[in-house]
Amino acid sequence: MQLSTIEFVFHPVKLSWWKGVGAIALLVAIAAATASAQTYQTVVNITGSGINDQPESGLVQGIDGNLYGTMYSFDGAFFQMTPSGTLKTLHTFCQLANCSDGLTPNAVIQATDGNFYGTTVYGGTGAECSEHCGTVFKITPSGVFTKLHDFCSVKPCLDGGWPLAGLVEGTDGNFYGTTSWGGTSYAGANIGNIGGGTVFKITPGGELTTLYNFCSELDCYDGRTPAAPLIQATDGNFYGTTSVDGTYAYADAGGGTAFQITPSGEFKTLYSFCSENDCADGRYPIAGLVEASDGYLYGTTEYGGGYGPYGTVFKISTDGELTTLYRFCPESGCADGSLPVAPLIQATDGNLFGTTANGGTANVGTIFEITPDGGFTSLHSFSHAATNGVNPLAPLVQDTNGTFYGTTQLGEGYDVGGTIYSLSLGLGPFITTEPVSGDAGSAVTIRGTNLSSATSVTFHGTKAAFKVVSASEITTTVPSGASTGTVDVVTPSGTLSSNVPF
Repeated sequence: MQLSTIEFVFHPVKLSWWKGVGAIALLVAIAAATASAQTYQTVVNITGSGINDQPESGLVQGIDGNLYGTMYSFDGAFFQMTPSGTLKTLHTFCQLANCSDGLTPNAVIQATDGNFYGTTVYGGTGAECSEHCGTVFKITPSGVFTKLHDFCSVKPCLDGGWPLAGLVEGTDGNFYGTTSWGGTSYAGANIGNIGGGTVFKITPGGELTTLYNFCSELDCYDGRTPAAPLIQATDGNFYGTTSVDGTYAYADAGGGTAFQITPSGEFKTLYSFCSENDCADGRYPIAGLVEASDGYLYGTTEYGGGYGPYGTVFKISTDGELTTLYRFCPESGCADGSLPVAPLIQATDGNLFGTTANGGTANVGTIFEITPDGGFTSLHSFSHAATNGVNPLAPLVQDTNGTFYGTTQLGEGYDVGGTIYSLSLGLGPFITTEPVSGDAGSAVTIRGTNLSSATSVTFHGTKAAFKVVSASEITTTVPSGASTGTVDVVTPSGTLSSNVPF
């Protein structure tokens, strides 16, 4: 059925259908383009693919050039999609008794070791696993699965439980994430003594450390129930959002917060939403943040904005100064979109792209572009046309071939299954580096398209020795004397530049 604004309201006790938008590799770089050049295409219609499941998370481009993602319902699955649209299930969750291996996976990331890492919302063998526990897992590109941690392993969920978001790999090689409940702090009688959630660190071998317990402050002024992945900014700190509470009350739960936390666990609330009348600054930020090239963090709130419960786009400085860039639904029928629940991504022209779950010409979601100063353009409205897909809950990802890819939660007629779609804006190919910074001698993996015949790799003009591993991967090291700037790869077809300065 259609997601109305009532049915889509975010509340911690109504999240059995919803999962945090998982962490996605920042593989975005696009040249200036106009909406008139765009081409939308359904790449895979899940309903007609023989897989009875639905994607609610974003995709990630693997080192091998394929796209990888997870299915959410019916226990969940990890899948691979080739650039031509061939879909292959690599792992199905809940294969063990009582789903002790986990079920309902969030978005995955591919780490520097080449493996994928992620979390499941439910399942595991934790002490409180009657419902909300969850796991952390590793899975190889061929689908070999290893469980790394069971949440709620310490009664009553003192290590956290119910992770609604995926992981981020820190520069130290460890993984960082959040759980939406559990921990050592009392979260209030309105949701029971289950804790307000945690921030945690976990090693590739599965050793977990809790860095912070939400609701450590009176009345949960520090926020509660984080539902989005963390990001690690260029200053080395992690940034994220909590979906509810903070210092400004809204009904029985505050409007949510944005926060900063150091790798060692020093925590600071940057901003409490609903600080303006009628929550004109937004409320319920269930999407994660993205650091843009101007040093600001950009994000969305699901609700608030002044026009009604339709959401906002905002930017916030690392010291907590917030600017609301756009309030959804000033247009008749919310033709511009409403209810943005996914993170934004930034293009090389400095603009940002995102999706809304509702609104648009058919009230089933949109794709939009917004400039850092708030200039808004609606690029695509989803519809009930055959195989088009409806209600995108996940962010976009741009393949290094220049094309955007995304997923819709549901298919035509609200069928379970959804779609994987592409959006071309006529943009050229680019490369990404992993990591995005490092000292001389540091190992770097370059990802791209058609790299087999590369003849040169330079770091801001300084030549580097390199090895072509495949058409989508080059390994190299940072050359001595290199300064901050773009990484360039010369191929017979032209020069490919990195999406962000190294």
